[in-house]
Amino acid sequence: MIHIHRRLQKEERKTKMILQIHDELVFEVPEDEIQAVKQLVKEEMEGVMKLYIPLKVEIGIGKNWAEAH
Repeated sequence: MIHIHRRLQKEERKTKMILQIHDELVFEVPEDEIQAVKQLVKEEMEGVMKLYIPLKVEIGIGKNWAEAH
């Protein structure tokens, strides 16, 4: 989460990480940043550490939590 937050700041994104629930992160993302932020989050979460079994990240998008699932 810290790496994601720092990258969002470094890249001067308007995206805000607003919530963490168990194994999920929830963001508020402007429409024009969706694709770039999806890639950023996926890279950071899947590459956080080397594991014997690959860590796969699923990203949902929606106007609210229900739509994203």
